[in-house]
Amino acid sequence: MGDIRGFMKYERELPRRRPVEQRLSDWREVYLDFPDEKLRHQASRCMDCGIPFCNNGCPLGNLIPDWNDLVYRGYWREAIDRLHATNNFPEFTGRLCPAPCEAACVLGINEDPVTIKQVEVEIIERAFDEGWVVPIKPSLKTGKSVAIVGSGPAGLAAAQQLTRAGHRVVVFERSDRIGGLLRYGIPEFKMEKRIVDRRLEQMEAEGTEFRPGTEVGVDVSADDLRSEFEAIVLAGGATQWRDLPIPGRELHGIHQAMEYLPPANRVQLGDIDESPISAAGKHVIIIGGGDTGADCLGTAHRQGASTVRQFEIMPRPPDQRPDANPWPTWPFVYRVSSAHEEGGEREFAINTEMFVDDGAGKVAALKTHRVEQTFDGGRMSFQRIEGTDEQFRADLVLLAMGFTGPEHSPMLEQFGVELTDRGNVARDDDWSTNVPGVYVAGDMGRGQSLIVWAIAEGRAAAAAVDQNLMGESLLPAPLTPGARPLT
Repeated sequence: MGDIRGFMKYERELPRRRPVEQRLSDWREVYLDFPDEKLRHQASRCMDCGIPFCNNGCPLGNLIPDWNDLVYRGYWREAIDRLHATNNFPEFTGRLCPAPCEAACVLGINEDPVTIKQVEVEIIERAFDEGWVVPIKPSLKTGKSVAIVGSGPAGLAAAQQLTRAGHRVVVFERSDRIGGLLRYGIPEFKMEKRIVDRRLEQMEAEGTEFRPGTEVGVDVSADDLRSEFEAIVLAGGATQWRDLPIPGRELHGIHQAMEYLPPANRVQLGDIDESPISAAGKHVIIIGGGDTGADCLGTAHRQGASTVRQFEIMPRPPDQRPDANPWPTWPFVYRVSSAHEEGGEREFAINTEMFVDDGAGKVAALKTHRVEQTFDGGRMSFQRIEGTDEQFRADLVLLAMGFTGPEHSPMLEQFGVELTDRGNVARDDDWSTNVPGVYVAGDMGRGQSLIVWAIAEGRAAAAAVDQNLMGESLLPAPLTPGARPLT
């Protein structure tokens, strides 16, 4: 424990965001540099609790008090070793994870929690700057080969672990670049793609082979993979988006978030000059109040939208934890992301009942009404509030209502894997599907979840694959398939 009074001496502090007018003129990440001295102060707020609930709150089991203390003492090299011991990609989680560890921080019972996520990202950035992130090649080759289907965080984590265990690992990705939603679903202002590329360079140097532009079930069959590889890990994510089948859904100008965000990223990658779906000069309504909706919001701002509104059917969360939502469960409180700070209006407890036609087959407005959240026997529903009918102008509507599970693709049919009643790929306690040698990790088996759960599942599935291939494994297994978050 670096400073036994640190949590009393220093208040929680995060890096300042660049001025709104400045960051809306580019697509770079929004945060300014954070001085080392301030970071040491933040690390010193860690109380080194007898029971570090932050470790349990993190699906990866990150050794948070350890590297907080090491940062406070200036032992950065030791800190990155502790961080990498449990997390393959802290540069991803440090930027994108909502930090369930901070929600579980003991200091958070009656004070602002430790800035765990910020300490994490500063450690890994220092490590890259100092040249400490180098390829870790296996000392022995096993002669076994493993196919990973999907190159999101779960697939990449499984691939890196299995490569380091000495197996030949090939990652198949249907898109033209590796990274999954990290590449095309996360806007540049939340994570610049150079962050992904530098980690992929390390993985390639370690021996992982990447095959982008290859859709399993179409370009290569399931039988081909089973004949070439001793084990296959399905890590394709939960990419089947939730739709809104109401009158007028067929009108032009209504798009899913994942139809809208990837082209915007491709503009930044230099693939195209402008996005075919642009918010420039338009009145935009985003249906969905989560992270994907906020990504659409920030993207619409940068494209020059005239107005932007974000709709959420849930009521506005409270500013502080309610009594029914105690520590250390995830706090359902009102949050303001950098995109919300940049502008736009947020509408809560609102339901869209119809898209209005402009007379030429394009969306012109949304008919809505307000709702009241009710519970009957624990089952949540929303009741219409009479007399609250409204109409909102819209030239562009973006649906950001989450995902329902993996796409029912030729790949799943060819493998013949069983699905759960929720449509996810079924698995046992060994991460195995009903098909011998075929495993599943990440959202494809879990359902839509967080990046930190995806990485943890990729690591755990890799340990199971290694165990079954070799009879024993030294790879850490941080999770069981039944693990659930504190909610």
